[in-house]
Amino acid sequence: MSERESNCCGCDSKSTDNNKTSSVPIVASPNNTEKVLNLFIEQMDCPTEEALLRNTLEKMPGVNSLDFNLMNRRLSIKHTIADTSALIDTVTALGMLPVNENTQPTSHTSKIVYSIENMDCPTEEGLIRNKIGPMPGIAQLDFNLMQRKLTVTHTLENPDPIQAALTSIGMQAVLLSEEGNSNQDVTDTPPPNVFRKWWLLGAAAAAAVLAETYTYINGSEKAWPVILLSVFAILISGTGTYKKGWIALKNLNLNINALMAIAVTGALIIGQWPEAAMVMVLFSLSEAIEAMSLDRARNAIRGLMAMTPEQASVLQQDGNWQIIEAKSIAIGATVRVGPGERIPLDGELSKGQSSVNQAPITGESIPVAKIVGDKVFAGTINETGSFEYRVTATQTDSTLSRIIHAVEEAQGSRAPTQRFVDAFAKVYTPVVFILALGVMIVPPLLLGLPWMVWVYKALVLLVIACPCALVVSTPVTVVSGLAAAAKAGILIKGGVYLEEGRKLKSLALDKTGTITQGKPIVTDVRQLSGDQNTAIQLAASLAVRSNHPVSGAVTTHWKTQGSDAPVWEVSDFEAITGRGVKGQIAGKWYYLGNHRLIEELKICNPGTEAILFAMEADGKTAVIIADEERPLAVIGVADTVRESSREAIAELHALGIRTVMLTGDNEMTAKAIAKSVGIDDARGNLLPEDKLTAINDELMNYGTVGMVGDGINDAPALAKSSIGFAMGAAGTDTALETADVALMDDDLRKIPQFVRLSQRTAAVLKQNITLALGIKLIFLIMAVMGIATLWMAVFADMGASLLVVFNGLRLVRKVK
Repeated sequence: MSERESNCCGCDSKSTDNNKTSSVPIVASPNNTEKVLNLFIEQMDCPTEEALLRNTLEKMPGVNSLDFNLMNRRLSIKHTIADTSALIDTVTALGMLPVNENTQPTSHTSKIVYSIENMDCPTEEGLIRNKIGPMPGIAQLDFNLMQRKLTVTHTLENPDPIQAALTSIGMQAVLLSEEGNSNQDVTDTPPPNVFRKWWLLGAAAAAAVLAETYTYINGSEKAWPVILLSVFAILISGTGTYKKGWIALKNLNLNINALMAIAVTGALIIGQWPEAAMVMVLFSLSEAIEAMSLDRARNAIRGLMAMTPEQASVLQQDGNWQIIEAKSIAIGATVRVGPGERIPLDGELSKGQSSVNQAPITGESIPVAKIVGDKVFAGTINETGSFEYRVTATQTDSTLSRIIHAVEEAQGSRAPTQRFVDAFAKVYTPVVFILALGVMIVPPLLLGLPWMVWVYKALVLLVIACPCALVVSTPVTVVSGLAAAAKAGILIKGGVYLEEGRKLKSLALDKTGTITQGKPIVTDVRQLSGDQNTAIQLAASLAVRSNHPVSGAVTTHWKTQGSDAPVWEVSDFEAITGRGVKGQIAGKWYYLGNHRLIEELKICNPGTEAILFAMEADGKTAVIIADEERPLAVIGVADTVRESSREAIAELHALGIRTVMLTGDNEMTAKAIAKSVGIDDARGNLLPEDKLTAINDELMNYGTVGMVGDGINDAPALAKSSIGFAMGAAGTDTALETADVALMDDDLRKIPQFVRLSQRTAAVLKQNITLALGIKLIFLIMAVMGIATLWMAVFADMGASLLVVFNGLRLVRKVK
């Protein structure tokens, strides 16, 4: 199992029969050729299912290895079995429904996205999954409840049956494009039916209050004015609830609408007319208020997209400027931005200079100076001068769009607490429903107690049987945390990492570009043999062909010397991983690299060692230019430490997190840099595989370990760590896609910010769960004792939902 997966003690236990075996005979493939079977298993999202599958499949002849990805619910099976039906049948026999991704090439698979306004709770998800999941041609369903989006992967020629199925269960589905853009015009102005709904609710509330008042004055709950007013209130406010409740019951789904419909109907049967009306009105009112509150969490991310202007001034072929829709501007176009205007698309400055407020992307509070060649990002604000820039990404592929897409994807992945809550909710509602039936039947039948009293108590139990407050508390809290982090320039790729951040015990950091600026300069040149200028020219000839920062410093040094001589032609150029580079110049081999390289070439000598030792003791990186026989010169390169690094390390230590530097630089330089910023441990001369080993050691010793790097060179270590942090991810596709947490600028202080946000998120989750369960428990006791009334139960249930929503929304405030 991947070290990234957290324990999920709340997972559903699957009812299985381990003795079941596939009826398909297992036949080895010809020549025992190893194949890979890729399965998507919707029900597999925690170690419980992994252990069950592993224990069963590993025993099957022909199965070589299993690779689990619980976060994406995917299983790769390496095998030598000719007919994979046996594997699929075995998984199915364990109570899971595998989708064979090998048999569904992308050329025959389509994705469609629906916006479903009345889908924001796992009860609706379950209803949809049970209806659409078994349909022929449906490969996969992906739900994003917070954004009310459903993505259906299918092999149907015509997707109309999907829309029809959604409509049949009362889901108001609007077809979106693959990118999630509506085919219909969407505005921020509430449609007329929203205002009409509030007016109707007001009328229903007035009727319910009048019914209660008449009953109080006349002492009769069954007078005809009371009955008329109650029926009027229930019909106006509760028709939608009854309709949705009936659909849920037909599909054997006990959601809040079904429970409320049963409870109100029961109250009417036993003659509680005014109370039934008041309960339905209060429920409808609280549902409307809760929907408004949830929209605040949804809009936390949508608000980011609103920051990009819809139009831009674009240079035309005739030299004139024309205002054009931003979504239609192509890559390569030249756009002009004036002072105070927002930048519409990503690009690169081609003319002029200015200061740009990049807070929407990187979270930096201070504007950043921009000159020709610098990158600018959509949604950021031009502070001072006018400039022109060349567009490098379309509107749908801008850095801001990718951030929003990544956060929306993160919302779709369930955090450990959310998986526990969902599992608990599946058990809680049926148990309370059965308890309500018992309360209604047992005392009257066995003890001869009055039916009406115990039926009423059972109805109160039904009202509080739906765990809405508990279920809604986790996604609202997690989404609020993700949105707050995104606004601060911290892109978290899933709720699991937001929750795990508070558990960090050790943090490994790369040196170049992480602790330091990543822009080293040459500080010393010590000649060992021959002419110094020739040695530097040889070094520059090799360095110019390398993209390593140290090579860049050598190249820059040669150019700034003012020499008119060009670098020499290099043939057979080759990078030597973790050591340096080599190549032939005028038919002779030359090497540019570190201490380890000349030792392996067996050309190191005491004089060279002494120079290397002195430079490394000063915290400098020493690179040697050498031929096949001897070192020619030692070049000292130093990289300045970021001012923010010292503060970040101090904050991490204050949070109880151990720090360790992992670098390919030499040991002495690593220790000198580490000491200057206060890092606990430093390890140098590390190859990528050595960093991976170091992360393994940290994992064994400290449990939850983070790794900070650039997202590319440190990929193995980043992948192995519990949480991988990518530095300076703004505009970098690879970092945005591969990191668990992407820091949009180069500020290490965002990591302690992330940890503190994780701590606050965990605290709010605990508060919400305690609040939701506590209120439920109190009212369960009050209901059985006969103290609670129906309207009190509605207040408690919906009041708890609103409390947890507002409590979760506190996280949207600025990350500190």
